[in-house]
Formats: sequence, C-alpha cells, structure tokens
Amino acid sequence: MTSAFVIRNCRPMGGAATDLLVRDGRIVGIGAGLAAAGAAIEDAQGALLIPGLVEAHTHLDKTLLGMAWYRNEVGPRLLDKIDNERASRKRLDIDPARQSARQVVRSLALGTTHIRSHVDVDTEHGMWGIEGVMATRERYRDVIDIEIVAFPQSGLLRRPGTAELLEAAMRLGCEVVGGLDPCAIDRDPKGHLDIVFGLAQRHGRPIDIHLHEPGEMGAFSMELIFERTRALGMQGKVTVSHAFCLGAPDRELVDPLVAELAALDVAIMTTAPASRPAPPVKRLRQAGVRVCAGNDGVRDTWGPYGNADMLERATSIGLRNNFRRDDELAAALDICTHGGAAVMRLKDYGIAPGCQADFVLVDAETIAEAVAAHPPRRLVVKRGKVVARAGEPLLQAP
Repeated sequence: MTSAFVIRNCRPMGGAATDLLVRDGRIVGIGAGLAAAGAAIEDAQGALLIPGLVEAHTHLDKTLLGMAWYRNEVGPRLLDKIDNERASRKRLDIDPARQSARQVVRSLALGTTHIRSHVDVDTEHGMWGIEGVMATRERYRDVIDIEIVAFPQSGLLRRPGTAELLEAAMRLGCEVVGGLDPCAIDRDPKGHLDIVFGLAQRHGRPIDIHLHEPGEMGAFSMELIFERTRALGMQGKVTVSHAFCLGAPDRELVDPLVAELAALDVAIMTTAPASRPAPPVKRLRQAGVRVCAGNDGVRDTWGPYGNADMLERATSIGLRNNFRRDDELAAALDICTHGGAAVMRLKDYGIAPGCQADFVLVDAETIAEAVAAHPPRRLVVKRGKVVARAGEPLLQAP
C-alpha cells in the first residue's frame, strides 16, 4: 500500500511558494497544484522548507539530559575532563541507552534527521556505550539515521587493551574508526595512527579523528594523517574533527594544510567553538574542502551547554566566522545540512524529486532569518513520516 501526502504552500530554500508531493518515503514532485489519490494534505502556510539537519559530530552516550543537575568542578586540563567522565559514568548512572535516546528524541524535534555519534570505548566500561547507542539506533531506526564512531576517548596506547576493544566495536557494527590527539593524549603519534588506520584498512571503514592539538603540534599530527591517507589510498575517507590548528593566525602554517586537505579530500568538522581557535570555514570551502558541523557534547560532565539544535549551531558558525551577509548565513546552514551529508556520504539527500523525504518546515521568511533566529520547527519529516510537529516530538523518550 502506497503512502502519500502533499505539503501545500511551502517555500523550498526560501523560494516561491509551491507544493511538494511525497510518496513511499521519497519526494516525487515539486510544483504548483500537485495531488495524489488519497494523499494527506499539510498546509505549510508559507513556511520555509529546508532539508533535514545533519548532526555530524556528537556524543550520544554522554548526555545528562533528563538527569539531575551536575555540579561541574573539573579541570582545567583535557585529561582531567576525560578521566572525570570515565569515573563518573557508573557513579552517576549515565546509562548510554537511556541517555542517547533522550538526545535523539530532542534532536528529532529540532529537525535533525541524521546523526554521527562518537561513542566511547575504554578498558573500564568496555562496550557499554557502543551497545547502548546501538540499542537506541535500533529503537528509532524508522525515524532517524545514526552512524556510530568507535571512539577511544581515554586514549589508545595509554590504556592497553583499548585497541582490541576498538576491533571488537568495529566487528559489532560501528561504521567509523575514531582517533584522538595522537601527540597530546597518547604521546606516540605514529603508534596511535598506525592502529587507527590499520583498523580502517582491515574493516574497510572511514576515519574520524578528534584533533584538539593547537598550532604546530596539531599541524604535525595533521601532516602525519595526510601521509597515511595518501599512502593507503584513503582519499575522501578521512575526517578531522575540531582541527583547532587551522585557526592559528600564521598563514604560512595554515595555508599548506588547507591545500593538502583539498588535494586529499580530507573533511573538516567544526563546532565553531567560542573559546578555542576555529577552522576558517569560508577559506576551507573556497579551497574545495568538505566542511560539516556538530553540537559535540550536549549538557554532559564536560560542560553544561548545548540543546542539540543544529540551526542554533549554524548561528554559532555565523558568529564565529563573522558571517553577516545573507549569503554567508546560507553557507552556515549549508554546512549543517549538505556539508554533513557530504561528509557522511549520505545517498539521495536534499530537496529534489528522487531524494529521501527528510525535511523541516521552519517559520522564517529566509534562510538567513532561520539561521539568525532559529525559530521553532513547524514540521519535521523523516523518510516521508511526520516525526515532530510544532517543536514537539511525536514519540517518547525514556
């Protein structure tokens, strides 16, 4: 039995008002006066229609959403936060299945239709996080797509046995191999990257490496990533997340890295952080580098901020990169939609006949207004199914 519905009077990407016809989970037509026998009708009342938002970097297993307020007195080093989080998981009962489901439902209500989540693997908790997020992925498989990165948050070589757990996580069904600060955390960049790229080669999977390392240290790690990408033929299969070193003011340091990113098709993920150097997304995009974005942690033991809203993340990108023109704000949204889709290699993504019917209706006049104001989402549709209405999800979180 076919299922069809028509969105009347919507404005795809801020264009003229038109109709959009959905059948069997796909967009099959865009134009005035569309109809189908037995189709349900949704009146968009002139709302802006954009593709589903893409959360290309978060940590579903870590959120404290729905839990008691966490008093944060941790720091100041990165390792302090890592070690505290590992110690707090059981003590606070941060159950990854329950907590990831809570963030997923909130993300849906805000228009996110695809998520890439880094999930911790360590010698203290083993596969707890992976199994919990996989349970959430199965539970909500009909309403959101979740891609899992097996992530060694506590380091690889500094905690012997982690490499074997990453191997097990990949065998269990993780889609991406994760890595973390080869110099600053493991202090053995060759050993760390040998393991990460070795896992990717054995399992035929892409890589997504957290690189918080600043300046020359980060540039050194990035060059080692380039060497392996080139030698192993992994062009187009590597993402560097955060990449703070690209925010260094020294153009002689940064420009060669940007050129090599483009040449090897290594993607960059940014959260547009307020407190760290940030990759210059306009320069990266002009060079042909794929750029995506994510919310990173959403209210966790690292920090109290975050609400899982990728439209608000587009606002952060605009603020961090001094975007003021309407076309610049449109670029910020593109990073949070098509940019994420390009990095995650999503098939049939977008607003065109033949694409998956993953889209959001937003009460805004233009794309720039949607980014600047991130107003409520009137309707969220995933594979042709309405999953949220008036900012509220149509399914329950635990």
